[in-house]
Amino acid sequence: MYTLFFCIYAVVALIGIIFFGLREFHMLQLNGYKTPEHSWWMKKNFKRYIFPLVLFVVQFAMFATGYNIPLLIVFAVLSIFFAVLNKPSKKFKKPLKYTARVKRMMTTFFVLVGIMFAIGTVSGSTPCKCEDWKPFNNILPFIMVNSALYLTPLLVPLSNIINKPIETYIQHWYINDAKRILSEMPDLHKIGITGSYGKTSMKFYLSELLSSQYNTLKTPESFNTPMGVTITVRQHLKPTHEYFICEMGARRVHEIKELCEIAHPHDGIITSVGPQHLETFNSIENVVNTKFELADSVQAVGGKIYLNGDNELIRKKAPQYKNAVMYGLQEHNDYRATDISVSDRGTEFTVTAPDGESCRFTMKLLGEHNVQNVLGAIAYCHGIGIHLEKLILPVRKIASVPHRLQLLDKGGNLTYIDDAYNSNPSGCRAALNVLGLFDACRILVTPGMVELGAKQEELNYEFGQEASKACDYIVLVGKTQTLPIYNGIKDSGYDMNNVYVADGLNEAITKVNEYRTDKKKIVLLENDLPDNY
Repeated sequence: MYTLFFCIYAVVALIGIIFFGLREFHMLQLNGYKTPEHSWWMKKNFKRYIFPLVLFVVQFAMFATGYNIPLLIVFAVLSIFFAVLNKPSKKFKKPLKYTARVKRMMTTFFVLVGIMFAIGTVSGSTPCKCEDWKPFNNILPFIMVNSALYLTPLLVPLSNIINKPIETYIQHWYINDAKRILSEMPDLHKIGITGSYGKTSMKFYLSELLSSQYNTLKTPESFNTPMGVTITVRQHLKPTHEYFICEMGARRVHEIKELCEIAHPHDGIITSVGPQHLETFNSIENVVNTKFELADSVQAVGGKIYLNGDNELIRKKAPQYKNAVMYGLQEHNDYRATDISVSDRGTEFTVTAPDGESCRFTMKLLGEHNVQNVLGAIAYCHGIGIHLEKLILPVRKIASVPHRLQLLDKGGNLTYIDDAYNSNPSGCRAALNVLGLFDACRILVTPGMVELGAKQEELNYEFGQEASKACDYIVLVGKTQTLPIYNGIKDSGYDMNNVYVADGLNEAITKVNEYRTDKKKIVLLENDLPDNY
């Protein structure tokens, strides 16, 4: 009877371990498999671990009662409840990907769980010679099974730490293979693109323009890490490609340098520098220096670095680079966009090159900030010898990058501006400016901005004040996360009857549909926090 009860108990606990483990592996993956960053995330989200921690403490506090059926039934019920609580039923925006790395970590994780189960089984079957410890002899297997369940949040990152040597070896092998492939294509021209924001849009725009003249490959989606670049090279690069556009992202100092050592770009573009990922960079100076690691790499090989001269931080750093080419809307830039005309149908602007060549462009993209990024792409293409007139049609064909101020007409009186992938102060301001272009009922739906370090509350407060000037209705997603935005809106004197705080996106959309107006509703979806928030 005891053995049967233990087997049932172990199976229930194992189901809980699997469910709990999947959730933790998902969060670890979203945190880039970086154990320090994941540990910081766990600390920030400690509330989700209170329940298992309390159960863990209570369990050991009750062990003094020894082996008894009521105690085991209580823990069995709690284990069942815990397993159901962690059932992965939510539809994640970015679900767990069962990569080879995740499968290796899961193998290590279940080995650790198996060891704990085995220790419990052996300890329970081993006769205890000490009279004082005999009452605990039969309950030790249950202790170890429950420990494995409640310690899952620690066992998952521990499996990552254990696997680190083998993962490092595997990554180095793949990276070296990508380097080999690139070295065997000496005629391939490589372009690095980085920036606190705007780099993905710049990549898409530049690819569109270069593809009109050359066989071009770009890193897909947000593949901007060492392994993302490596995968792109190994799986997609062909001998026929003439240009390779490599997006480069960074959350820590020297990560751009690491990417440059893989791609060895001939030229580079820095779209912006701002307060992004300050929680890992620690200071804006570290952000600036890291982004300019691309400029250092390009200068070393005699290439050109194209810089957004309208960005103050970039402008201050630019004089250190003789090979810098500035682009922007202000007078001091080498490539300048002027006579900008923006409407809800698109944008027109004139580009003037350093040699005096000038041309008028029309594009479907909305907003003055998009002129900046397209101008950078135009500047690069002109710099390699493509005349401005040949870029008129490609610029006109440029479509919105998915989830970046993408217009989604839902029919009737409802249109969405999907800006879900923006999460920075500059992008939020630009999105509000675009929303202001429409003669309509303007509605903002947002959970706010994250990863802004000590400035996060201040910048979200300012976002709330700016939103109050541009919106007829504001729907905030998440009561705690959006409190600074709410306060900013309130302190601006906005009619708080037009502000709604929803628990989730589905509730927010439902609220948007409930608003009644004679005008067409334009809904700005500004930022969509990842699942680990």
